[in-house]
Amino acid sequence: MNSDNLIELVHISKSYAGSLVLDELDLSIHKNEFVTLLGPSGCGKTTTLRILGGFEKPDKGSVIFDGKDITDMPPNKRALNTVFQKYALFSHMTIAENIAFGLKIKKKSQSYIKDKIKYALKLVNLEGYENRTPDSLSGGQQQRIAIARAIVNEPKVLLLDEPLGALDLKLRQSMQYELIRLKNELGITFIYVTHDQEEALTMSDTIVVMNQGYIQQMGSPEKIYNEPENSFVADFIGESNILPATMIEDKLVEILGARFACVDTGFGNNQPVDVVIRPEDIDLVKPEDGTIQGRVTGLIFKGVHYEMDVMANGHEWLVHSTDMFPVGSEVGIHVDPFDIQIMHKPESSDEEAVPFDE
Repeated sequence: MNSDNLIELVHISKSYAGSLVLDELDLSIHKNEFVTLLGPSGCGKTTTLRILGGFEKPDKGSVIFDGKDITDMPPNKRALNTVFQKYALFSHMTIAENIAFGLKIKKKSQSYIKDKIKYALKLVNLEGYENRTPDSLSGGQQQRIAIARAIVNEPKVLLLDEPLGALDLKLRQSMQYELIRLKNELGITFIYVTHDQEEALTMSDTIVVMNQGYIQQMGSPEKIYNEPENSFVADFIGESNILPATMIEDKLVEILGARFACVDTGFGNNQPVDVVIRPEDIDLVKPEDGTIQGRVTGLIFKGVHYEMDVMANGHEWLVHSTDMFPVGSEVGIHVDPFDIQIMHKPESSDEEAVPFDE
């Protein structure tokens, strides 16, 4: 095991009722890292988290934690705590009693428990809430108490299963910053499950994009967003123009009959490929200055930018720009070479969920 890795999942497979959910999954997680498992419903991300937490046993494979095999270890013996979407606070207990629950089971002294409650409430900005009951708190406050209850047990790893899913947008955004702050202050490893791309991009050191039981891509938010490995990742993370194209030669690609300079090499000559162009990377210019000419067919004001549909060479392009071009405008499309991402074309629909080779 690599000494930098706190957790290693090795060849993990899991089926439910004959349906394969995880297929030979390998994943390494470093100490003090904020890792997000991201993907659509049914992709295997929550199952991966439950196997880590000890709530599920893999059919095959090993869970290695700090150099030790903990595959068969029960959840309460593992140096990690889980925070669920349903906060699971005890309604008949005060906030202090909720936070102290795990410490009492460990038979910690009263003075130790009191100090820990105070410390945890300060950490989640809820000082003075000791004697309140959970039903007197807002959803965001309840979530912070659930996190405080996990933190006082001093886990090496905090597992979070869609913990902000039930909160409204503004509260969710403030909790995202709270979690980043907690991770930096506590120096513990966070493993976070979500299907929310913005949440993943905002908080993570590393994003693991999953689909159909496989890891599709793993990397920094910037890498995942700017250099998707395949059309599934490109389509799932943010909005994209995904276009069939032909790689004429190194650094030259033909898209919808027009030739664009790009920076990619090694795809061969005259090879079919897929191209990803993010909407914000398209410049609308005078028709004569564009590589392709088109007409604006749709316009929506989004606050920060305008979202426009442009019909060009038989394809509707999605464009985000701070400049507004009215519907009906004749425009040219220009894309800088480094904003064109070339991907291998999958040979079949099954290949959309190819196993990830690191």
